Amino acid sequence: MIVGYARVSSAGQSLDIQEAVLAEAGCEKTFSEKQSGTSVAGRVALAAALEFVREGDTFVVTRLDRLARSVADLHQLIERLNSKGVGFRVAQQAGIDTTSSTGKLTLAVLAAVAEFETEIRRERQRDGIAKAKAAGVYKG
Repeated sequence: MIVGYARVSSAGQSLDIQEAVLAEAGCEKTFSEKQSGTSVAGRVALAAALEFVREGDTFVVTRLDRLARSVADLHQLIERLNSKGVGFRVAQQAGIDTTSSTGKLTLAVLAAVAEFETEIRRERQRDGIAKAKAAGVYKG
């Protein structure tokens, strides 16, 4: 069975696009939630999806950042899927498919890049806040 997982970070965002992509990818069942991605803990739909999948299934997400924000979390989730005999695929990032050795390598590289991008974004945000505080316009 092909099982999908969709996540948006806030209640104001829509799951519709991700759910459509997952349906196009052949997902027969999709678990969706509106939950921050900073931690895997507390993501009820993700926990349900991981419990639901069985040996021979394929677990699909639209993009890596919908599943995990850190390489450590991603590797832990992939290892959990592997231990159950479940493949992993990313619908909108070609080449990520853990059923092949090339796909596993691609996943490792892209996970590292995704974590790097998140750290750069945080640095820019901190810089912006510091500048706003110095200018006396920071409201947070």
